[in-house]
Amino acid sequence: MPPSVFPTGTTIYYPEKCWNGYTLFQSELHNNNSYGAVLIDMNGNAVNRWQGLDGFPNKLLPGGHVMGSTGVRNFKYGYQDMLDLVEVDWEGNIIWKFDKYELVKDPRQKPRWMARQHHDYQREGNPVGYYVPGMEFKPGGKTLILCHKNLKNPDISGKTLVDDTIIEVDKNGDITWEWVCSEHFDEMGFSARAKQTLARNPNMQKAGGGDWMHMNSISLLGPNRWFDGGDRRFHPDNIIWDGRQTNIIAIIDRRTVKIVWRLGPYFTGGKALRKIGQIIGQHHAHLIPRGLPGEGNILLFDNGGAAGYGAPNPSSPDGRDNARRDFSRVLEIDPITLEIKWQYPPPAPGPGGNRLYSAFVSSAQRLPNGNTLITEGNGGRIIEVTSEGEIVWEYISPYRHRMLKITLIYRAYRYPYDWAPQAERSKEITVPRIDNSQFRVPKSSKALRERLTTLKG
Repeated sequence: MPPSVFPTGTTIYYPEKCWNGYTLFQSELHNNNSYGAVLIDMNGNAVNRWQGLDGFPNKLLPGGHVMGSTGVRNFKYGYQDMLDLVEVDWEGNIIWKFDKYELVKDPRQKPRWMARQHHDYQREGNPVGYYVPGMEFKPGGKTLILCHKNLKNPDISGKTLVDDTIIEVDKNGDITWEWVCSEHFDEMGFSARAKQTLARNPNMQKAGGGDWMHMNSISLLGPNRWFDGGDRRFHPDNIIWDGRQTNIIAIIDRRTVKIVWRLGPYFTGGKALRKIGQIIGQHHAHLIPRGLPGEGNILLFDNGGAAGYGAPNPSSPDGRDNARRDFSRVLEIDPITLEIKWQYPPPAPGPGGNRLYSAFVSSAQRLPNGNTLITEGNGGRIIEVTSEGEIVWEYISPYRHRMLKITLIYRAYRYPYDWAPQAERSKEITVPRIDNSQFRVPKSSKALRERLTTLKG
């Protein structure tokens, strides 16, 4: 169990060491009655909220527009299916919407079009959805969307699959390109034991269907040094994605639709892979864009927890979720040499070392000054760390999910102040780290008021 008493809001902030701006995240994932998308300043003050705008994830566009989803499909009939993908203005008015991927008829419901979007999307002009110097989203541009499609593929399992697809739509919502994950099963390097496990149980969900891959991130590679050097696997239009349930990160060639680069599902086939160690249940794997420190390397949040398919073991009697680790790490990896160029927390003696742990959700964003914004999603914590691993900003979400009874952030992004010109820019006030060894809850209400007054002063 987590601590029963802990502060919320901004708990650490050193303005001179941070890349200052606004941070966008969702208050409650998959709750249509939530506060929705929340934009905060560096001191944790909410400068705008978009009621009911689900963040799977939310992304800010220049000019104060936000993308996200409106409505989630009933979990009895669909697994993490969003009804619509939308772009809204500062006041929350919908100015663009996509829902025409599948006409769905659920029990006791009228047929309706759904996007079935989940986990990610990218608007043309920016490969990763966060701030990159010199790159901006293209107004009215195409949108790359990660979606679901129910189907059967006997090469994987006789059971129905909740498969992942990637589509591209134009500004009118017309689908111009589609990639279906299960069609590339033989390119993913599964062992015979893993295939047997998948056939028995492709990660079956209560709504029906096996969420066998569970992709959670898609982005374009964008301009990069590898392609400039002649490696066509890294064409700027190619797509990098990751699959949480399979421990796979891969790159799709847009022209041939084949997988041309892959990391995982196993990390034992060579010295470099063994040095990385088993990546488990990862989120937000992407190529750091040109113009940011570490450009060309892959950045990801390696969750740990449990994932993968393979031989049964004492913690996985049926071979599903057979890889386990009880701590997380953020990795920056050279995609050619597979060398770890940076990681957080730094390696330390003992399992877990300097503790970071979120078994699901979470993300990492490289900032222009070399810092990294990390979402430790389970618990609702966002931190900004320097390249040396110092925490220079920390925020704890006060928004508790009313159904799940936990604090949860899927993914957070930091943006420049001028991307939200409607907001009145707040003063940046230092928040020094509290010395926990000296912090005590006072014994009386009077002492508590005195202590709070001292802390505020």
